[in-house]
Parts: sequence; structure tokens; C-alpha cells
Amino acid sequence: MESFTAGLISLEDAQAKMQAQLKPITDSLMVSLAEAAGRITASAIQSPIDVPSFDNAAMDGYAVRLADVAAGLPLPVVGKAFAGAPFNGEWPAASAIRIMTGAPVPAGCEAVVMQEQTTLQDDAVTINADVTAGQNIRRVGEDVRAGAPVLAAGVRLGAAELPLLASLGIAQVSVLRKLRVAIFSTGDELRPVGEPLEAGQIYDTNRFTVSLMLNKLGCEVVDLGIVKDDPAALRAAFAEADHQSDVVISTGGVSVGEADFTKAMLEELGAITFWKLAIKPGKPFAFGRLASSWFCGLPGNPVSAAATFYQLVQPMLAQLTGQTRSPLPTRQRVRAATRLKKSPGRLDFQRGILQRTANGELEVSTTGPQGSHIYSSFALANCFIVLERERGDVEPGEWVEVEPFNTLLEG
Repeated sequence: MESFTAGLISLEDAQAKMQAQLKPITDSLMVSLAEAAGRITASAIQSPIDVPSFDNAAMDGYAVRLADVAAGLPLPVVGKAFAGAPFNGEWPAASAIRIMTGAPVPAGCEAVVMQEQTTLQDDAVTINADVTAGQNIRRVGEDVRAGAPVLAAGVRLGAAELPLLASLGIAQVSVLRKLRVAIFSTGDELRPVGEPLEAGQIYDTNRFTVSLMLNKLGCEVVDLGIVKDDPAALRAAFAEADHQSDVVISTGGVSVGEADFTKAMLEELGAITFWKLAIKPGKPFAFGRLASSWFCGLPGNPVSAAATFYQLVQPMLAQLTGQTRSPLPTRQRVRAATRLKKSPGRLDFQRGILQRTANGELEVSTTGPQGSHIYSSFALANCFIVLERERGDVEPGEWVEVEPFNTLLEG
């Protein structure tokens, strides 16, 4: 085991080495809210207005003054206030105003009594509950004050953030430009998806998978296709990719095979930070620097490529766009429902099915065979089962850590 794992670095060390080198891009542009979904804020955003911008009713009911309520007598209803149609008339003493949710409260109103706590008879309302000052009134700026920060820089804009900006009347927002990521696959055995296979050939599913993930992460993808196992062709691909992008991602060619030229080419054209990880799947993962871009070399096996992209490339891209929130979900401890086979030596990311038992407790079961070529395990799974580096087989009932899939793998 020692010789097999010699020279491998831990996932934590790999992530730390990457984080220490990466610097976020700063180029920005203004886009409309309709174009901003999935984009990253380039700077902090402050509210231009108070929200709400006027005192308004939090419920349907009656606007009252405390002195009028204290007498305990029915109060004549002398007017109505609606959202967009406030009451602007004279408000006599010892009376109430019918008011709807969102309507501006009349001048002098000290409380809004919900209609369920009142009795209406002959156009006069009787209050049937205690009334306190300010109840059921939304005050100016109670949600957001003018000038207050509402979103920090480095926030991915989605269904939670964009409606907030719309409610503030913000029609345009400054966002970072999209990361440009060049991708290519290496291997004489690869064929594009959809073309007929000859003897010994396989489909290039890795580049297809990586492209899907990059598009989902909001990157601009430069697809350079399949590069043959030839030093001259590989050198040309690296040069073109480096010239066109912020990040270069290749799949295949970083293991120890005689025809794996990617590692050697990277050493010639740039600098390798690391290229062997103590994780499974995904040991042959390379990270380094080219003249103008960062480089990630993914393993050739489909599951290994997807797992290393998820665990290493995804956080890297988030850091390059200045995102302050990790894209990886928090891990949690649950009991294993099935036996999990594992050999000590590497941190293992097995694909699992996380679900609740009849008594409401979470448990996780395996998707079945965990070979690095069995991509169907991802289609069946909704989480990674994260098994410690020196751990062996896991029996049913033992505690394990799980990491639920985020939207990159959920669909």
C-alpha cells in the first residue's frame, strides 16, 4: 500500500495549494436583471430606496387610534384604504378606517386591528381584542433602509437575489464577465458522440460531461475537440487553449501510460503544482499554470473525471469569480444501510442514495458497483459517501459522512 500511495497528496492539501495561487478575475459589465441569472456580482449593491417606502398595513383590518379604542365603543367606519388607493380624507375622532394589506396607513393611525378580532355591524366596528401601539403596521425601511448593503460582491444571482433587486427598482447590475474555459480530450481511441465506433474505440463522454457542467456554472466554453496522442498536436492544442481562455481543462493523458503526453507537455509549457491525489476515484488529476491560464488535467475514466471536476474544478471556478460561498454542500453523518467495500489508502467518494427511513431518520445506501467506468452510478445517486483515507470496509449501521449533490449533479 505504501508504494501505491507514495507521492499522493490529500484532497485538503490539493485544495489549499489551488486556493493559495488563484486570483479572481475583475473585468465587469452592466447587464439587465433579465440577463443576470447565474452571473456573479462584481461589487457590493446598496439599496437606493427604503423598503417599504411608506408605513403600510400588514393585514386586512381597521386602522385605529389608541384613544378611540380605549372607550370600548363601536367605531363608525368612515372610509377605506387600499393598496395603491390610500385614504386621503378627513379622519374624524372616535372612528375607524377599513384598510387592506399593503395600503398606506392614514396619518394619525397608531395600530391596525385584524378583521378577525373585530365585529362589524351597521357600518360600525367593535374591537374584540387588546390593541398595542404599532401592531400590524410595516414601518418605512423595516425591510431595507436606503443605502444599506443588500448583496455583497461575489454573489451568484438567482431566484432569491434577483427579485430582491427588482423590488428595489434596480434594473441593471454590474457583474463579472464569464470565465472562458477551453476544453479538449486526448486519446486515439476517442470518437465524438454520435459517430460510429470502430474496433477498440470509445465515445468521448468526458468532454461532453465537462461542457455540460461548465455551461451550468455559467462559463463560456471553447471546445477544441479531440486531440490525438501526438506531441505536436498536443502542443498546438495547449497553445491555442492558453491563448483563448482563463482556464484550460483536458481529459485523459495524465496517468502513467507510455502514450500519456499531457503531463510531459504541461511540464514543458508551464508548471505543475501537483498531479497525483490520494482520492478515489480521481488519482491522476493535474493542476498547474500555463503562460496565460490555469490548467486542470482530468482523468480519462468518466466517473473519475466527473468526481474531480465536482470536488476540485467547481470550487476553483467559484474562487476565480470571487464567490464567497462554497458551492459544495455541507457534509453530514448518517448510518450506512448497506455494506460498503473499501480498501485503506485513499479518500473515497462513493456514489450513494440518501433517503429517510420509516421513522424519519436519514440513511445512505450504495448505488452498486463503484468502478471508475460505471457512470450509471451518478444517474442513480443523490450524494457522495465520503469514506476516510485509512478506513476499510463499512458494515450496515456504521456512521459515515455524506455530501448531498448540489445542482451541478442533481439535474
